[in-house]
Amino acid sequence: MTHAPMAPTLEFEGTTPYEDYVRAEVLTNLQKPLSDDPGEMVFLVTTQVMELWFTVVVHEWETAARALREDALPVALAALKRSTYELAALNSSWEPLGHLTPAQFNSYRAALGEASGFQSATYRRLEFLLGEKSPAMLVPYRGAPRVHAELEKALHAPGLYDEALAWLARRGHAIPAAVLDRDLTTRYAGDPAVEDVWHRVYAGDENAEECRLGEALTEVAELVWRWRNDHLVATRRAMGAKVGSGGSAGVAWLEKRAGKHVFPELWTARSRV
Repeated sequence: MTHAPMAPTLEFEGTTPYEDYVRAEVLTNLQKPLSDDPGEMVFLVTTQVMELWFTVVVHEWETAARALREDALPVALAALKRSTYELAALNSSWEPLGHLTPAQFNSYRAALGEASGFQSATYRRLEFLLGEKSPAMLVPYRGAPRVHAELEKALHAPGLYDEALAWLARRGHAIPAAVLDRDLTTRYAGDPAVEDVWHRVYAGDENAEECRLGEALTEVAELVWRWRNDHLVATRRAMGAKVGSGGSAGVAWLEKRAGKHVFPELWTARSRV
């Protein structure tokens, strides 16, 4: 005896449960193009999608940092692994913008005014978690007290790599006190003694917890590097070496950023194994 397939529920007293959960109507009404060019809609939606991915990645890295602080390595590793899938999706968001010609971008660029992705508060939190810190980065948000307060808190908090190094120190590894007690409001610059620790980790048991953490962080660092390079290429293709949006240095600044890796000793230690 066969049973007819159940039909989906079609009648609801108010909005659908899907709408109540996803808030699709809110999301799909956030696009307010400022020009008549049809290409601006793609630029606007892609940028908004990137902001959503920034939010998810920040959530994952804050989860991982907190788990490391609590010595809950499996929780940290799971969050880092999830973030690699999310970073891959974030990086693929460049695809709709990565083939813009200068003429296509210029057709709506004026609508951006002084707006620049550099001003994204959520991306700034992401960068702070990577150890890319500077008090000067708070200046653009002084007119938005709530955002400024959140970023100031993040500026003074340990980043993801800080928590990883503190975890290694609690495991008996020789992380220098100067690194553990460093000024957290400055950019992490690397230390030869930390490189020595990672060298010993990678020269040892590949299945050790320390090595698994190192590889998880390396995967994150690689995807961050790919994000920066994809950003560079998309910008160079759309506008060449012109001054960037919001008065930034454009390609020149992105080139400098793309040449740097986060979590530096995880890369330099590899040369010694």
